Amino acid sequence: MPTLILLRHGQSEWNQQNLFTGWYDCDLTDIGIKEALNAGKLLNEAGLIPDVTYSSLQKRAIKTAELVNQSLDKKIPIHKNWRLNERHYGDLTGLNKSDAKIKFGEEKIQEWRRGYNTPPPPISPENHFNPNDDDTYMNVPKESIPLSECLADVVDRLIPYWDSDISADLKSGKKVLIAAHGNSLRALCKHLDKIEDKEIVKLNIPTGMPFIYELDNELNPKIKKPVLERAIDPETARIQAESVKKQTH
Repeated sequence: MPTLILLRHGQSEWNQQNLFTGWYDCDLTDIGIKEALNAGKLLNEAGLIPDVTYSSLQKRAIKTAELVNQSLDKKIPIHKNWRLNERHYGDLTGLNKSDAKIKFGEEKIQEWRRGYNTPPPPISPENHFNPNDDDTYMNVPKESIPLSECLADVVDRLIPYWDSDISADLKSGKKVLIAAHGNSLRALCKHLDKIEDKEIVKLNIPTGMPFIYELDNELNPKIKKPVLERAIDPETARIQAESVKKQTH
């Protein structure tokens, strides 16, 4: 039976500092490291040992995947692809989220953050945190690298990779772990659970909490239920998601 495990990376340095991160490549905090190790512990206790892992090209997701391996004491292969990257926050990248509300207004920030089809302003060459020319993306076609993204854009760039690579491992019966980001995982949840545009933007995915999808042979969820109820620890996930919702960032 195909089993998919979704895991948002552990707390990052810019999560902690309340900054718009997007494609900027910050590292995990000490808390984030503990969250990733604990995710591996939870998977081990549940008997859910991945056969293969997929990650973005961003170190906070890659390190999370590596720490899960360390916790499980396994050498699970990790496939890395830019299509699993976090949403690109354009010229908001590097801004403190509370300061951004003052600068642009709360309504506009909410429209950019939570509107399904509304991207923030494109990143400018003058932005000191512009990640687009990073060597990490030297093999990505230049026309594919975004200047800014809304959630709809993340869905559009992610699902082709799901169809071409990830689904093949699932259909072969492997347990697949995807260590990625709040918005790339939100895009996958939308695809799998057929969640409406206006509803998916309300989903808050906590860091370091595994979510389990048991799939049929067509890769549809065998049981229909809210995403938070798919967490390996649903009660803790609900509390953490509520905390994410209340954050100013």
